[in-house]
Amino acid sequence: MTFPAPFKAYRGRVRPEWIDYNGHMNVAYYVAAFDEATDAFYEALGIGLSYKNDSDCSTFTLEGHITYNQEVMEGDELTFTTYLLDCDEKRIHYIHEMHHAEKGYLAATNELIGMHIDMIERRSKAMPQHLQDRLQAALAAHRPLPKPRQVGRVIGIRRKS
Repeated sequence: MTFPAPFKAYRGRVRPEWIDYNGHMNVAYYVAAFDEATDAFYEALGIGLSYKNDSDCSTFTLEGHITYNQEVMEGDELTFTTYLLDCDEKRIHYIHEMHHAEKGYLAATNELIGMHIDMIERRSKAMPQHLQDRLQAALAAHRPLPKPRQVGRVIGIRRKS
C-alpha cells in the first residue's frame, strides 16, 4: 500500500460555537479542529479508533505546538495537510497545516508527538511490527517532501540585533 504524501484526506468547517468575542475562531477550537485531522490521519495509518477497540492500545499526545498564521471565520471551510516527520517503535512525530479552503492561505499549523500506549497498563508500549512497517513505509513516502517552515519552531520574542 502506498501512503499519500502528503496526507490530505480531512476537511472541516468553522462551527458557530467556535467563534469568540473577536469574531473569529477561538484558539481552543484550533486544537479541536487539529484533533479531528489527527483522527483522520491515524485512521489512515491504522492506529485510530478501530485499532484501539481491537487491541486495547491507543496513542496519547506528548507534546504539541500551534502557530496561528491568519484568522478564520464562522463557516469557513478548512483543508488539512499532514506530514509524517519521524517515528520509532513507540512514537510518531507529525505536523498539520490548516488552510482556508477557498482562499488557500495558511491559517495555522500544529506539530505533535504522540506515544503508543497500552490502555490496560496505561504505559507506553512498542507498536506491533505490522504497524511499525506501515509507519516506516509512510515515512519513506513523506521524507522527500519539503518540510513546513514551522517544524521545530521555538517560541520567543524576536528582537532586532
